[in-house]
Amino acid sequence: MAKHIKLPQNEKTELEQLIKSGEHKARVISRARVLLLLNRSEGEKRTLAQVAEATMLSNVTVSQIKRRYFESGVDRALYDQPRSGRPVTKMTGDVEAQLIALTCSEPPEGYDRWTLRLLADGLVKLEVVDEISHTAIGNKLKKMNSSLGK
Repeated sequence: MAKHIKLPQNEKTELEQLIKSGEHKARVISRARVLLLLNRSEGEKRTLAQVAEATMLSNVTVSQIKRRYFESGVDRALYDQPRSGRPVTKMTGDVEAQLIALTCSEPPEGYDRWTLRLLADGLVKLEVVDEISHTAIGNKLKKMNSSLGK
């Protein structure tokens, strides 16, 4: 791994604009600051400890950002890669509309009313979503000020 970061002018400008825009997550802005503070193309020679103190991050975090910059460039240093695990089901307007329609319909035979699990299973059965948890259904109903009361 190269010892010091020397940002080309285009990358430096990009990072400065990213910080000034205020349109990014705090984590991304913090990482951009780290890269700018580690930049030695203009004669500044800050140590990892000085950069960590200036950005209020740990030495390890600053070191990881630097390592990721050298391995894969600016984008990899700034942004996290997608993590493995349960896929996130976005509750789009179409899914929400189907949920409301299902909630207003008659519950399945043998049930007096809809439960969160029945609604989740119903959306999967109707092929509205591939999978969705009953807690996601409950959270959406709560946000809509709706309930499963009789």
